[in-house]
Amino acid sequence: MWAQIRDGRSPTAHSVGALAEVDAALLGADSVGLLTERLQADVFGAGVLDPLLLLPGVTDVLVNGTRGVWIDRGTGLEPVPVDVGDAATVRRLAVRLATLAGRRLDETSPCVDGLLPGGVRLHAVLPPLVEDAAHLSLRVPRPEPPTLDQLAMGGTVGPFGLRVLRQLIAARVAFVVSGGTGTGKTTLLASMLSEVAPAERIVVVEDVRELQIAHPHVVRLESRAANVEGRGEISLTTLVRQSLRMRPDRLVVGEVRGAEVRELLSALNTGHEGGCGTVHANTSTDVLARFDALGALAGMSTDAVRSQLASAVQVVVHLRRDGGRRTVGEIGLIERDSRSLRVRAAVRRSGGDLAPDEAWPALAELLPAATGRGPGGQS
Repeated sequence: MWAQIRDGRSPTAHSVGALAEVDAALLGADSVGLLTERLQADVFGAGVLDPLLLLPGVTDVLVNGTRGVWIDRGTGLEPVPVDVGDAATVRRLAVRLATLAGRRLDETSPCVDGLLPGGVRLHAVLPPLVEDAAHLSLRVPRPEPPTLDQLAMGGTVGPFGLRVLRQLIAARVAFVVSGGTGTGKTTLLASMLSEVAPAERIVVVEDVRELQIAHPHVVRLESRAANVEGRGEISLTTLVRQSLRMRPDRLVVGEVRGAEVRELLSALNTGHEGGCGTVHANTSTDVLARFDALGALAGMSTDAVRSQLASAVQVVVHLRRDGGRRTVGEIGLIERDSRSLRVRAAVRRSGGDLAPDEAWPALAELLPAATGRGPGGQS
């Protein structure tokens, strides 16, 4: 196979199968089938990691150089006995996966973020940015995006919380989904957007495509890294600006993490209702500090950020991990008091569901159909 590549012939499924058939008489049909699968994985897939990506419930596969492989099946990270080979082998795997994702990984570009053909998100880093050998992080998408009802059945939210989330979408309230890494922000956001009315146009801006939205009218914009000469970069900031000319009914930024926050806040302040996105934050109240930091990257002062945020985003849906379960811990309302901006809890997790908290009356005014009685007879 390497000889064919050196001759300028790209491998195909047919050529890989033909290579495995060479020794069919010696190996037998069953062994040829296994060899074909292995070669296909080594040439077109993730090699020895392929079986892990197919395990039921796996959300992440992590390769720490030559020092071990870990997976997450929804209950936290666990080591798995997989031999990825020496440092050179791990590097070849990382470079090949980056190529499959349409990205470049070498000394001039030692970090890469991309999407593999099957929908798996790839992040890879080469030494000396990491020690030992290349490190890979693979985020595995669900075969189909879960519905809000399915998330509720899995314990992410209870009946009352489910009704509130649906009303946030129906009332076109602008919101952000916050939480730490691996809390399920993208999954929840995709599930909520799947509830948007079919007549609405959703324009999604992402660094790497992750959001799987079950909706008939979704337009996707994905950023592009610079080439080897340092040219051709298309940033999220540029894409957010372009998306405003595409008549979005809902503007979605998959993850707000840079200077694009300026364009997003500006868009949500010019009539684009129902906009949303995700942001990394440890608590719902930390969202304000996070936006302050992101605004600083765009050259905005804290006062400017909070002034725009107060009128652009109304609600924070915060996710957390309780043991191995991803749950909605709180839904907070962004409010301005006489002194500053704050996030006040409207509903907070109590037992297996969300229960009304101090800011519930204010949130209920935004959600007319959600003003029924909550758990325990609270209204």
